[in-house]
Amino acid sequence: MILFRKFRVLILMVFLIACTMHIMIDLLPKLERRAGSSTGNSACSCSHRPSEEPQSWGKQRARPGAESGWPNKHTLRILQDFSNEPSSNLTSHSLEKITGAGERTEAFKKMEHYAQNGETKKHFIQDTDVVKNLPVKGFTRLSTLFEHPLYKTALPPLTDEDTLFNVNTDIRFNPKAAENQEWHNEGNEEEYTPTGESSADSYPNWLRFHIGINRYELYSRHNPVMDALLKDLVSQRITSVAMKSGGTQLKLIMTFQNYGQALFKPMKQTREQETPPDFFYFSDFERHNAEIAAFHLDRILDFRRVPPVAGRLVNMTKEIRDVTRDKKLWRTFFVSPANNICFYGECSYYCSTEHALCGKPDQIEGSLAAFLPDLALAKRKTWRNPWRRSYHKRKKAEWEVDPDYCEEVKQTPPYDSGTRLLDIMDMTIFDFLMGNMDRHHYETFEKFGNETFIIHLDNGRGFGKHSHDEVSILVPLSQCCRVKKSTHLKLQLLAKEEYKLSAVMAESLLKDRLTPVLIQPHLDAMDRRLRLVLKVLADCIEKEGYSNVVEDDLDEESAHTATSRR
Repeated sequence: MILFRKFRVLILMVFLIACTMHIMIDLLPKLERRAGSSTGNSACSCSHRPSEEPQSWGKQRARPGAESGWPNKHTLRILQDFSNEPSSNLTSHSLEKITGAGERTEAFKKMEHYAQNGETKKHFIQDTDVVKNLPVKGFTRLSTLFEHPLYKTALPPLTDEDTLFNVNTDIRFNPKAAENQEWHNEGNEEEYTPTGESSADSYPNWLRFHIGINRYELYSRHNPVMDALLKDLVSQRITSVAMKSGGTQLKLIMTFQNYGQALFKPMKQTREQETPPDFFYFSDFERHNAEIAAFHLDRILDFRRVPPVAGRLVNMTKEIRDVTRDKKLWRTFFVSPANNICFYGECSYYCSTEHALCGKPDQIEGSLAAFLPDLALAKRKTWRNPWRRSYHKRKKAEWEVDPDYCEEVKQTPPYDSGTRLLDIMDMTIFDFLMGNMDRHHYETFEKFGNETFIIHLDNGRGFGKHSHDEVSILVPLSQCCRVKKSTHLKLQLLAKEEYKLSAVMAESLLKDRLTPVLIQPHLDAMDRRLRLVLKVLADCIEKEGYSNVVEDDLDEESAHTATSRR
């Protein structure tokens, strides 16, 4: 009996020791990273410039004064032994830690130092053809375009029912109320509050963007908050990273020090690469530069239905791997034979070592799209696009075989009244100019019912082929023969030499950190596709008459009671 008790005690001791060792192994990278930062002499483990010869992690660890938190034997073993990791389509929802004020201050000091020395500037091989679209000194096509009367039409007076949020501007910004409920602080109670002010002007730019959303637009023309928000997307310190659930390809949710969030899509193709001809539209890559260009195109068309997007050069080591607590993401990092840092995450397509995302040596381009308000605060309704493709290798959708398909759509709510059908035509033109075939659903804000605009989300599969115009994207326009007068006039304006679409796009894209965003063939393709859109509308007008095709939305009375003719 005594031996049996001793045996039980021994088994318990072994179990406790094993648990302790397991906990210590899991906490080792975190403890070492904290130890490295507490010395006050820590530096980025990949602090060398891209132009310098990349060093291996092992050499960096041996270097005096280098950050001791990464790598170590444990982490190197995990990162390099990726062959037995189970592939999964699931994504994780890890808790993310908001870093301390000391780290934030240090990050801003480094950012200012790099900006003064020009070290953060990305150097590209400039396309010589892009130069011809640069604005002449003292004259900019873009500013002239935005001064045109068509871009100065006023919105109807806004009531409380027309704004997404009814804000008391005397209330101080509370970061805890603004946080996504999936993200929590762990032991860090630091708050981000306005400095001595309580007005709405002191709110973070992402919050001011959310407050400005109304029934007719995501943001107003010439809104200074947009430029400030775009600047935040490329300069705010990234405090946490996690993989986004859903979707077919890897996307990361990045949280900034001011509690704003953005969706990061990493670079998968060079600007010169086109979609392979044997690829189906539903298996095409999602391109980061397409997301950036879509935002600028949407603004030039005066839709203002794409959330702000900016390009950013991200340090994969410091700004992704070292700030995530998502083990499924963290374990997919490894060092390539070329001494570049790579990772692949988890998703349905292209998340494997064969399709890993690699830096140069640890820098990677990507697009950052500002988040819309949390669904708990502003619900959105998801609608199936009537002209959705079959997403099948052999089957065709109904609209592809029925030339009278639009007549059925016109009799179906919400397309039988209001401006929804006309908004679908706007979206069709927008997608055709980009060459985007992947528009299966769209969203609207639930508060505004059916009398509101369509949000143009998820544009990463645009700008895939500059040598091919996919005319099937224009089928909704050719079947319905309907368009807003404002849209029609702006398209005609952008076809003129002084407001040439490719030229104003090139000028607008110069503002992005990753310029050139598009190569010249893609810009030229937009001019060519614009002529095709106008040709389809001209044929419709000739066949059905101008008044039956063009809906006058510029008249003040019709702006309030717009009802599509059927």
